[in-house]
Amino acid sequence: MTDSTLWWLLTGGAIVVELLTGTFYLLMLAIGLACAALAAHAGASQVVQVLVAAVIGGGAVAIWHYKRTKQPPGPPVGANRDVNLDVGETVFVEAWHADGTATVKYRGASWTVVPRTGSTPSTGQHRVAEVVGNRLVVDKI
Repeated sequence: MTDSTLWWLLTGGAIVVELLTGTFYLLMLAIGLACAALAAHAGASQVVQVLVAAVIGGGAVAIWHYKRTKQPPGPPVGANRDVNLDVGETVFVEAWHADGTATVKYRGASWTVVPRTGSTPSTGQHRVAEVVGNRLVVDKI
């Protein structure tokens, strides 16, 4: 088996594991492995092939990690519209209970609604800001 074949098999294996786990860093390492395969096709020695795989793969991982740390963190899962489609929807609160909660009909079921911390309960239209367990945290519109 030639060196390039081994590098291509390692590249394919890294891609398969990345697809199964969702670890994007493995895709960066696969880029390094593919570059080592290309170096093997070009006739580079095994030491150069390993160095190419390590430098390019490791460099891609380092650049991706640096880029990710510079991005602002996303909202928590309960308030993230990409994760929870209830965030941003509207509900109508008719009356508040003495304990600061309300019950509303939403999506064909009864939900417990609480106002966001620091806001006072009032009746009317509210927008779902977050879902905490089985409670909707709402803001007055």
